[in-house]
Amino acid sequence: MAYEVEKPDEQWQAELTPSEYQVLRLAGTEPAFRGEYTDTKTVGTYACRACGAELFRSETKFDSHCGWPSFYDPKDSDAVELLADTSHGMVRTEVRCARCGSHLGHVFEGEGYGTPTDQRYCINSISLRLTPDGE
Repeated sequence: MAYEVEKPDEQWQAELTPSEYQVLRLAGTEPAFRGEYTDTKTVGTYACRACGAELFRSETKFDSHCGWPSFYDPKDSDAVELLADTSHGMVRTEVRCARCGSHLGHVFEGEGYGTPTDQRYCINSISLRLTPDGE
């Protein structure tokens, strides 16, 4: 798949911290309940930490108590790409940034959270950068 933002692996490694690289480029997962935005209530826009593409708005963030920031809808349906993920002996739907292909997390459906979409985009904090409204 070709992305709007394409960089050689060496450039990603130079631009990202080792932890950011592990999650964003190697589809890792940060530890539960440790992420910067897990409990954040700040109003603003969450963008991809790798390329800056706007991904989620704080208005769609909700408390799922799963250990990672949860959103029920992306800011724009074209902002994220969804791919089948059968790693670790599970069948899940991976969420990637549609602009640069960076791994963000996974999306789950039908869990009964009572959100408008009945979806939970479970996103690694380290994949995101929050810009508060007004900045």
